[in-house]
Amino acid sequence: MNCRENELSSQQREEFFSVLKARFDNHSNRHPGIAWASVQARLNDTPTKLWSLHEMERTGGEPDVVGQDKQTNEYLFYDCSPETPKDRRSLCYDHQARESRKANKPATSAIEMAASMGIDLLTEEQYRELQQLGKFDLKTSSWVKTPADIRQLGGALFADFRYGHVFIYHNGADSYYGSRAFRGWLKV
Repeated sequence: MNCRENELSSQQREEFFSVLKARFDNHSNRHPGIAWASVQARLNDTPTKLWSLHEMERTGGEPDVVGQDKQTNEYLFYDCSPETPKDRRSLCYDHQARESRKANKPATSAIEMAASMGIDLLTEEQYRELQQLGKFDLKTSSWVKTPADIRQLGGALFADFRYGHVFIYHNGADSYYGSRAFRGWLKV
């Protein structure tokens, strides 16, 4: 259905803009002082980034504007689904971890899937910022970008929100669970 790879058709674009605008309007607390018309204009100028946002949506992420980079004026989109995105669950952290599994290898990993979508995993700091905008991952958890020194030792970080607090935990990077996916972000 795509006219070109990583680009939406005009019909897909119109439908997706309606979804994004409705979410933008319904959650104005996430982006005070930002006008939808400016966001849409930027998205119209960056079709591959619009495609990436569509991939975030398609996999259950419910992307929304959460701010603007003060240096570049780019808009920041985070996955804002109440629970970790449903079509990104049961993934190891990265390719190396997935390949190290002797049995039951998932088809892909969080890092590989994010790269194929043109997005990055939220960092621990971004995850904490997201939790200031609402309550996310009350029943699920999300892989977060893991520092190289932890990853070199075989670990990876994930986060959730329990008991009114953000918790950051560690696991073997090769582990995966039906209640854990990843949350991504994109600058447009």
